[in-house]
Amino acid sequence: MDDNELKELELRLFLEGVYERYGYDFREYAPASLSRRVWKCIGDEKLGTISGLQERVLHDPACMKRFLNTMAVEVTAMFRDPGFYAAFRKTVVSHLRTHPYMRIWHAGCASGEEVYSLAILLKEEGLYDAARIYATDMNGEVLQRAETGIYPLKAMKDHTASYLEAGGREEFANYYVARYDNAIFDRCLQKNIVWSQHNLASDGSFKEFHVIICRNVMIYFSRPLQNRVHDLFYDSLNLSGVLGLGSKESLKFTPHESDYEVLDAKQKLFRRIK
Repeated sequence: MDDNELKELELRLFLEGVYERYGYDFREYAPASLSRRVWKCIGDEKLGTISGLQERVLHDPACMKRFLNTMAVEVTAMFRDPGFYAAFRKTVVSHLRTHPYMRIWHAGCASGEEVYSLAILLKEEGLYDAARIYATDMNGEVLQRAETGIYPLKAMKDHTASYLEAGGREEFANYYVARYDNAIFDRCLQKNIVWSQHNLASDGSFKEFHVIICRNVMIYFSRPLQNRVHDLFYDSLNLSGVLGLGSKESLKFTPHESDYEVLDAKQKLFRRIK
């Protein structure tokens, strides 16, 4: 067995151990991305091998938390990819107006900036009071930060520009108060958001939704895991429900490609038709 084969064996044993010990399933993540993150954690822990990381993670829950933080996808921002929100206003809002009440699932929400962005959009469209947003992520520590609604004030300039590009209709500063170096978002945006842990790799459906948004998460998954998640979303969307994906994600070659119609090809918005 050469060095690369040994590392592959160590990685498989490590992922099995994490799953058996903690219930987190990373066994079908895309290999290249997974390997980079595991080796970053090895470096952060000042270790030399995957086996060394396995021993520490299995015996030290605090190390497992640090590993989860390394694995978490936290590349996010307010109104990230503004064109997506502009297209949502144009193609989805009119559909949502036909419902007296709506459930929206924002899967893989990380630190929550995009959840608040959606809440602001719905508020400006007069739909927020009729909505319940379920914001989920596998990392409970990240969710706790998201629930505070507190973000660095220095980022607000860029967020404001994205908000305006996304079709924002108010002064973005009206949605938060500046305190020291932080922006604290209005608590009225929180009232219809439910924050909860959910692992797309292993957990099942928990409600039926009118909209599911999962953007730039599945690019880190292997094809079989992507297909499993698409099964989950299909089972969780009501007929005519809307699915929003990330710019590098697609329904092509998935089991449900023919089950949706395209609302906006560029911004990856789809409606379930069967």
